[in-house]
Amino acid sequence: MSLEEKAKATAKNIEGKAQEALGNVTGDPKDQVEGKAKQVEGEARHAKEDVKDEVKKNLH
Repeated sequence: MSLEEKAKATAKNIEGKAQEALGNVTGDPKDQVEGKAKQVEGEARHAKEDVKDEVKKNLH
């Protein structure tokens, strides 16, 4: 997994958690949903990079 892509995925996940927490505190369902969506996006990015790493590993 490229370090840059891993960092981006982690940042997206953290951003989502913060936004969801803000939505929980303020009671804003839009922030809650957007925060959860960003977390899912971050997890998907991690999964994509894991697949790429596995393919590279199997090719060598």
